[in-house]
Amino acid sequence: MTDQSHMSTAPNPNSKNVLNSDVEVRGTLKFAGELTFDGKVEGDINSEGILNLGDNANVKGTIDVGSVVVRGKITGNVIAKDKVELKAKTELFGDVRAAKLVIEEGVTFVGKTEVNPNKVSPTTPPAARVSEPGKTPTPAKAPGI
Repeated sequence: MTDQSHMSTAPNPNSKNVLNSDVEVRGTLKFAGELTFDGKVEGDINSEGILNLGDNANVKGTIDVGSVVVRGKITGNVIAKDKVELKAKTELFGDVRAAKLVIEEGVTFVGKTEVNPNKVSPTTPPAARVSEPGKTPTPAKAPGI
């Protein structure tokens, strides 16, 4: 199906789309509104909308959306402007960055999180981590050694 002349070019932010478990996508998946996805993706998923991943979903790539409810298996980073929900039995191997994070019991999650609901920026970095460029920190020596 290469003829797209019948498709609207203006995204509908209220649209609800469903791609079932028999769908396989290679490349970047973009959508507006809401998408329920239960298939396989090798590539990134991008949207300002809401992504619902089903139990059979298998994503290898970065997810960057407004918010996401995750079931299934993800190998890659998850970024949401609003909320990431990891439902029971989810397997996530990658980092999460979101304003809000919900993790149910039974989730496998291997990665780092950055949850910042108030979008707070550090005013000054902690002193222990500050070093001048080009200089290596010298270890502290005990007195009298």
